[in-house]
Amino acid sequence: MNYSSAIASVERYYSKKLAEHGSTPRGVDWNDERSQTIRFERLLEAVGGEDRFSINDYGCGYGALVDHLVDRGSDFRYTGYDISPAMLEEAARRHTDESRATFTDDLGAVAPADFTVASGVFNVKLGTPAAEWRRFVLAMIEEIAGLSIRAMSFNALTSHTDPGRRRPDLYYADPAELLDHCLRRYSRDVVLFHDYELYEFTVIAHLDRRRPAQQEPE
Repeated sequence: MNYSSAIASVERYYSKKLAEHGSTPRGVDWNDERSQTIRFERLLEAVGGEDRFSINDYGCGYGALVDHLVDRGSDFRYTGYDISPAMLEEAARRHTDESRATFTDDLGAVAPADFTVASGVFNVKLGTPAAEWRRFVLAMIEEIAGLSIRAMSFNALTSHTDPGRRRPDLYYADPAELLDHCLRRYSRDVVLFHDYELYEFTVIAHLDRRRPAQQEPE
């Protein structure tokens, strides 16, 4: 399937959110700063106690992760990738004094980093059928893995969300399926967090440990 139409719709969705709410968690479709921080902390479990590292932010939005890394006291080199020009413009504006951070909409210009994180990029499917979006999610995970040297981490809304809390325009992934996919394709050292208060889960795959034989994506 050609996902260009779906991507364009998602870009318009997020650009509208930014225009409505500015560079705030609601501007990237999160409820509040607290939930955004919880997500960052889970994703950065991939980094562990490392003080110096390079990191790619796949779907960086307005670059909130940069601020989190600064607050964390990390010595980092950061590249943020996003499909929304409005998000990237705001990210660059907010971080003009942060020489360690760059932002781009050209995935080909993103070099592999020690770690790649992706927060919320699988969630908004809009009108795309769930089965087709699932294939797109697997393709995005493949891109994220290709940008990662040591580990990748991503989150997704969980299929175990209470039925009454679901929205038809969002994608709810099966955590067991994505765990199994990463175990078979990328590494035998994969962690799944499904134990925090949000209706989502986080997967971390350590790519430099016990890599299995490569298999074709499903």
